[in-house]
Amino acid sequence: MLDNLNTHKMASLYEAFPAEQARELARKLEFHYTPKHGSWPNIAGIELAVLSNTCLSRRIPDKDRLRREVEANVQARNVKAMPVKWRFTTQDARRKLARLYPYVSA
Repeated sequence: MLDNLNTHKMASLYEAFPAEQARELARKLEFHYTPKHGSWPNIAGIELAVLSNTCLSRRIPDKDRLRREVEANVQARNVKAMPVKWRFTTQDARRKLARLYPYVSA
């Protein structure tokens, strides 16, 4: 999962590694970009950290076992359905981003 930073492109692999090694790495990667204006990457990062700590903190012998463990972890997290408690309120946004989002009276 990547944001839209200009270095987060496949071409960056070819800048950092010899062509053959970059091509090998590129075959193993699938890039997923986040929306340009959104805060869900923080939520996704939290979920990935939980997955890493609860499921991926040890060596898993093969892909099938990994897939089963990740799926079980995701199902368990979905059952809990922990809501996100946003701390950045609408009032905070209006104050800090006033130049971007001017107040419109009704």
